[in-house]
Amino acid sequence: MIDGDELIDADYAALADFRYALRQFLAFSERGAASCGLTPQQHQALLAIRGATHANVSVGYVAERLALKPHSATGLVDRLETLGLVTRRPSPDDGRQALLELTQKAQTLLRQLSKTHREEIVRLRPMLTELLARVD
Repeated sequence: MIDGDELIDADYAALADFRYALRQFLAFSERGAASCGLTPQQHQALLAIRGATHANVSVGYVAERLALKPHSATGLVDRLETLGLVTRRPSPDDGRQALLELTQKAQTLLRQLSKTHREEIVRLRPMLTELLARVD
């Protein structure tokens, strides 16, 4: 992109191609989640819980990471718990707050999904690098 607010045809093409690549990856991810019996949102919630850099993952954290309203995140976590993928335990610091943990079943599913996702990202890396350079 050139300086200022002016966009040229190549800028629009680069942005369109970048959004297309993102959508292709999301479609890949959605298919992967479905193959494991998960919705994309359930997969993302499991990944957010596992990927947290701290041990005290709450429903509020899941809501933040998935850009959900707290009541929507609560419903999502309720469904994950019903599926045997998440357990709740009382917070040692605040008994009113529940902390979330993945079950062994969830860890197994997530490991499988994450391996294929990492492989796909590695495969897409050259194209994504080129697309990012075009947007720069």
